[in-house]
Amino acid sequence: MYITRTVEHAIQRTAESFPCIAVYGARQVGKSTTVNHIFGKKCQMVTLDDVNDRALASENPRLFLETYGTPLIIDEIQKVPSLLDEIKKVIDQKRMEWVENDRPHELLYVLTGSNRYELQQGISDSLAGRCGEIEMSSFSNPEKNGFEASLFDPSISALLARSRQQDIAYRTRAQVFEDIFQGGMPDIALGNSERDIYFQSYINTYLEKDIRQIIQSSSEVAFRNFLSIIALRTSQELHYDVVAQAVGIDVRTCKKWISILETSGIICLLQPYMANMSNRIIKSPKLYFLDTGLCSYLCRWPDSTMLENGAMGGAFFETYIVSEFFKNLSAFGVDPKDHLYYYRDKDQKEIDLLFVQGDTIYPIEIKKSTSPKDPLKNFSVLDKYHLNIGNGLVIDSCDKIRPITENAFYYPVYRIGE
Repeated sequence: MYITRTVEHAIQRTAESFPCIAVYGARQVGKSTTVNHIFGKKCQMVTLDDVNDRALASENPRLFLETYGTPLIIDEIQKVPSLLDEIKKVIDQKRMEWVENDRPHELLYVLTGSNRYELQQGISDSLAGRCGEIEMSSFSNPEKNGFEASLFDPSISALLARSRQQDIAYRTRAQVFEDIFQGGMPDIALGNSERDIYFQSYINTYLEKDIRQIIQSSSEVAFRNFLSIIALRTSQELHYDVVAQAVGIDVRTCKKWISILETSGIICLLQPYMANMSNRIIKSPKLYFLDTGLCSYLCRWPDSTMLENGAMGGAFFETYIVSEFFKNLSAFGVDPKDHLYYYRDKDQKEIDLLFVQGDTIYPIEIKKSTSPKDPLKNFSVLDKYHLNIGNGLVIDSCDKIRPITENAFYYPVYRIGE
């Protein structure tokens, strides 16, 4: 069974603009399946997981590319990053031919990789201006629950208009937490794998195939411990020294490992909003897992009910919503870091999420409970900065959009991404 991915449109648009595209994302989020679905009928596909193909690509990259020709899908390109230099030569030669014959460019290569940490420099050095990049995540809320996604617009007029277009079945808070507990990995969502067995294998595979080459083999036990400690801190401010001390590593190593998790698509970092108020803002980013199922597994929560009612219920609810915003923006080719921030000042005034759109800032509070008490108490803190403030949103488990004041509204979590 194939589930249409929201990111397909961004992939196709990017392919129209570049002779090469690279689709990144955490391991097993569906990159190869999606790419093959879009391009499989016109592109040959080869995976560098195959020992023989990997050996040929490493030893004789020119012969490898001549053997398979174009257009070509190369899966797990991070296995042979040196292949990028030869791809550059092919693209440059083809570009000269297109110019000489007054022909438009063609898509030559589709690259997929689960380890952006290793590939980033190679793409920048070898394929700058030649390769479009797309980030891909595990299933989003619309993809899992079968409704059409659109690029999130926080203005209440847009939200109300969108809500009238789709009749989406209400999901209770318990059902939302079941979504949180299961996560969005395709094999779990489609019922192909049992959750705990899947994540146990996933972590082992991630360590063996993506991480072992980057970290020292002697650090593998510490890295496993690091994963669990980071999971327990989801939706919290990231203090590298505190995490480093808990794991028993130095701060430099901690920062490197955080960078590995971020570029591998495991976590995202939410930066504080800094416009003209740097002396008032706590400067640590907040950390969130992009797949709540993996995070809850690492935290050893046994089921969704205990997760919902446990000490981390609020943290996971917030993680789920922030990760959905990251997935939504990325799927439409928009960099989440250009739009999403949090606010906290030295007076401990905080707002969970700020959505910046043009010259307007939309404050968003995230509440696990329905109709929480005094949800707008900190929105007014933004007034002193003379910013253009849009309508506020309080995302909780309500059943529909409801006004709180003339300029603030409850918004249901189950509709995120519509």
